Amino acid sequence: MSASAPTPTGRPDSSTGLRIRAARGTIVNAVFLTSINTLALVRGFLVAAFLSTAEYGVWGVVLVVLATLQLLRQIGIGDKFIQQDEPDQERAFRKAMTFEVGLSAIALAGGLALVPVLATILGTPEIILPGLVSLLVIPAYALQAPLWIFYREMDFVRQRKLQATDPVLGFLVAVVLLIAGAGYWALIIGIVFGAWAGAFFSLRACRYPLAFAFDRETLRAYASFSWPLLAAGGGAVVVGQGLVIVGEATLGLAGVGIIALASVISQYSDRADQVVTQTIYPTICAVKDRADLLYEAFVKSNRLAVMWGAPFGLGLALFAEDLVAFAIGEKWRPGIGLMQAIGVSVAVHQIGFNWDAFYRALGRTKPIGVAAAIGILAFVAIALPLLATEGLRGLALATLLVEGVNFAVRMFFLRRLFSAFRLLRHTGRALLPSVPAVGIVVLLRLVVGEESTRLAAASMLALYVLVTIAATAFFERRLLSEMRSYLRARPEVGAAA
Repeated sequence: MSASAPTPTGRPDSSTGLRIRAARGTIVNAVFLTSINTLALVRGFLVAAFLSTAEYGVWGVVLVVLATLQLLRQIGIGDKFIQQDEPDQERAFRKAMTFEVGLSAIALAGGLALVPVLATILGTPEIILPGLVSLLVIPAYALQAPLWIFYREMDFVRQRKLQATDPVLGFLVAVVLLIAGAGYWALIIGIVFGAWAGAFFSLRACRYPLAFAFDRETLRAYASFSWPLLAAGGGAVVVGQGLVIVGEATLGLAGVGIIALASVISQYSDRADQVVTQTIYPTICAVKDRADLLYEAFVKSNRLAVMWGAPFGLGLALFAEDLVAFAIGEKWRPGIGLMQAIGVSVAVHQIGFNWDAFYRALGRTKPIGVAAAIGILAFVAIALPLLATEGLRGLALATLLVEGVNFAVRMFFLRRLFSAFRLLRHTGRALLPSVPAVGIVVLLRLVVGEESTRLAAASMLALYVLVTIAATAFFERRLLSEMRSYLRARPEVGAAA
């Protein structure tokens, strides 16, 4: 068997060195996800510049509908396929894809009912047609399931090349139509076109003939694995729908537009989580019986994500006002406080963010469902009342409070999973590289005052980035050196996990 060939169960041959694969996969995934989600962020700001806040609100409602259905559909079918070790991987894939297509059909039917109901609740019939058209992405995403095969084998280059078709083509179509004056229809047509293009290329690259297979025992195993993830997805649904319904009732579609823009920024900052988690998940599934390696993977992967996520979040909190004043326009000024709160919560969220990946790799998904239930209760009890009574200012405060609850829950389950985990040590080490840059910017603001010009804001942002890079290189030099050594090593002689 060649050094790069997968084993009969679809796992990479351990002789290739899982550490090296993970390190190189991190680079591949970082480049892919950062690039793709930068396109999404640019698209979000372009829309903010071209559309009114009310028009953006329509797009925000459509996003909530799609996010709702996607989270209900993505309840861990792909994760379970990665985690399983059946000897016949062709049949295992066919069974997983059968379940995925079936769930997509249910989600599509649910969407056809949800869109008119949501339009009635909000009193906005104008969202019905764009909402229904956007549902065409649901079956297209299900047909992208062949990407799981390359992901399980840690063939990240092949996986990401195929996966890039969807967002890149969708972005290009959306931008062209947006400039042509198509309004929010540019975004809807873009995501539908991109999703079906991605499905076409994914199916063409699938090494197995397209077919379906069903097995009751496998279905029970998938159901046992997935129901807590369904609960977690339901929590996200409650959050999304609650923000739209209460936000529209309190602030109107313009307010929903501001919330949607803040959510786009938040999602972009979470991409560091995805870079690391999506890279290491096949790896930790392969070594799930080694407690020492699982803990090492958690600590190092979390520190790698914090290197990006914490500076981005804290930078957003520091420069939100400059972003409005010099980039997206004064019409977004009411959302500054919310952006700042999201920035702080994003930085905190990076600490222990990927705890659930380790529980999934071990097949212990119930804690994920429990954490989701607590998050829902916190959102309903804290966020919705503050949004209803205090508007965007209340939502900003609620964002911080709810993240505090979620942080406590993460730390509890991490301590149960890893006996060696120490909260204060891990938190301090994670945030330490961000302290110098934040301190310098705050000090300069105190000295020169709050008034800023475009040049001054750009100069301060550049200083923030440079100091962050220097501090990260200093405090994390050993970890970065280790990552470089994996990248330089040859896979066939690398340290096997």
